[in-house]
Parts: sequence; structure tokens; C-alpha cells
Amino acid sequence: MELVLDTLLSGFPYFISHFGLTLLMLGAGVYIYEKVTPYDELALVREGNVAAAIALAAAILGLAIPLASCLEGSVSLWDIFIWGWVILIIQILAFYFANLVIDDLKGRIQRGEVGAAILLFAGKISIGLLNAAAISDKF
Repeated sequence: MELVLDTLLSGFPYFISHFGLTLLMLGAGVYIYEKVTPYDELALVREGNVAAAIALAAAILGLAIPLASCLEGSVSLWDIFIWGWVILIIQILAFYFANLVIDDLKGRIQRGEVGAAILLFAGKISIGLLNAAAISDKF
């Protein structure tokens, strides 16, 4: 039992710092993503817009999946911090690519068109998964 407690005491600061930074990167990523997209998904969600909820959920998961992969293989807080920014940039680029592929994406999300939101969801999650695989390979 003493060995378990010693392991907990020695590993807990590492856990808290790495997990905490990853949560901060996720929160900052979602905030920045919300600010750079051409519509306020959170406000639309509060109004009951299902398409916006799907799009925002995809953004959160699209950031969380590769961040989790980064956290899993991180050897330092700098790993999480630097790769967290790379993850965010890639997800923002994925949104703008989807915006080129899906005609009037902004209007469709604002009008609550679920089909466009599901397609956007698939794109964001696919990029998030590929991003996670690429990041896990860096270690």
C-alpha cells in the first residue's frame, strides 16, 4: 500500500499539470474557434439551433481527440502547448475547407440545416482523428 501512495504522490503533480494544461488548451481552442468562425455557434445553440449544436460538438471533439493523443504521449508541458496550437490551426483550416466545399455553410448552420451540420461534423472529426494519429506518431 505504501508503494501505491508513493506512486500517487510522485505522479499526481505530473498528472495535474499535464491534464490541467490540456484542459486549458481545449478551452482556449474552443474559445478561439468560436471567435474565428463567421457565426456564433454558442448563441445559436442557446436559441435551440440543432445544426449549430452539431457543428460546435464537432469542433470540441475535433480538438479534444488530438489533444488526448498529445496528452497520452507528452513528455513535457511544452509538448502539449506547442502541439495544442498546431491542433487548433489544423481544425480552423478544416472548417474553412468545409466552408469552401459546402455552399453557404454559414447560412445553412444559421438556418438550422442538420444535413450540412452532419457533413461538417464528419469532416471535423475525420481531421481530428487524422491529426491525433499524426501527433501520436511524433513521439
